[in-house]
Amino acid sequence: MSIEFETPKPIAQMQTVLQSVAENMMRRTSREMDENEHAIPWDYVEFMHNAMRSMGGGGGLTVAEEKPSSLLPEGEGRKGEGEKRPPIGYQKLASQIEMLSWGDVGYYLITPGGGLGAAAVAAAGSPEQKEKFLARFNEEKPTYAAMCMTEPGAGSDTSAIRARAVLDEKTNEWVLNGEKIFVTGGDKSFTHYEQLGKGFIVVWASIDPSAKRAGMRAFVVEAGTPGVKVVKLEKKMGIRASDTAAISLVDARVPFENILGSPTVEKTTTGFKGAMATFDATRPLVAASGLGVGRAALEFLKEKLTENGVEIRYGLPRSKMTAIERDVIEMEIQLRSAWLLVLKAVWMADNKKPNALESSMSKVRAGDVVTKITQKAVEIMGPLGYSREFLLEKWFRDAKITDIYEGTGQINRLVVARHILGYSGSELR
Repeated sequence: MSIEFETPKPIAQMQTVLQSVAENMMRRTSREMDENEHAIPWDYVEFMHNAMRSMGGGGGLTVAEEKPSSLLPEGEGRKGEGEKRPPIGYQKLASQIEMLSWGDVGYYLITPGGGLGAAAVAAAGSPEQKEKFLARFNEEKPTYAAMCMTEPGAGSDTSAIRARAVLDEKTNEWVLNGEKIFVTGGDKSFTHYEQLGKGFIVVWASIDPSAKRAGMRAFVVEAGTPGVKVVKLEKKMGIRASDTAAISLVDARVPFENILGSPTVEKTTTGFKGAMATFDATRPLVAASGLGVGRAALEFLKEKLTENGVEIRYGLPRSKMTAIERDVIEMEIQLRSAWLLVLKAVWMADNKKPNALESSMSKVRAGDVVTKITQKAVEIMGPLGYSREFLLEKWFRDAKITDIYEGTGQINRLVVARHILGYSGSELR
């Protein structure tokens, strides 16, 4: 089975629709949303939820169970009677995310869907949990889910997580205590359930601190659970339309069956690794988002150069090109090569192949590329690139998050090195 580089027809059709949304809904109010951080554009939320449902994909952008994207219509995997087409769920989702991020990455992040929360359920949940929690993204109201992992004293080192989950044997409930920070979409996932569908957060906590990573588990905590509160919304440099929340848990009670993975501690870290597989699926999607921002900046730069009589002369020897021509062509090379890494990673996810190495490689590359492209575009545009007259300075600010969330560039480089050199996490830190 080989990778096909030609864009499948369903994806091409979806891109046409989403480009119209990106141009006519997102770009037009991009500056307004950037200046009014955490405001929720309800018209956009409702429109995207209904549009995705009408196109057969459930409500919003969701990485779901067997069909990796719940955007796949029933029977999407078939070409014709008796003829199967290779699965394209993650590829389709990556293309959608790239296009929406080209429109505005902050807007993309508030598109209804399950995000990392649903991805965690898909990666580590039981069939019953998947049926219960993932089905709600197909319901009438737009719904969100979020992942709560980072803590004030535990960022990239997940073994330092201090949140605790203790089983109350009398009520057969888990009692959670702890504090989580930098939760992308945490506010919409947990506090707006009157206007939205009932979302949830997935909270990482230890059921046995002495077991370290072997004791780590993820718990589905539904919106409105007593004892759970959004205590802060971060003010950020970029992706300002998206809420980033701090959440506290004080004696929060969660049904026993809401634990993802085994409720007992084994000697191995199998349960922990199973939940971490969430990121193998979603890191290429983060990379795709960053590349959408990079493409927006590069296309804007080329448009402005053309308006000022500067054409890129392809095919010339580098020695005969201007410095700007060499810069633009190098930016295009970086963007396309990074997209090829994304395609490989999502193709492997679609075909259920282990892709931890490729997933981290795609995110490392995309984080570097989008940062360099937006910075170089601002540099070439000079004062106009730095001015708020255009969105280029905003894209420059938005770009950096690609290298930070869902595993920093440094951590993902460690993941890549471990896989290539054959070291464990404890051997290479």
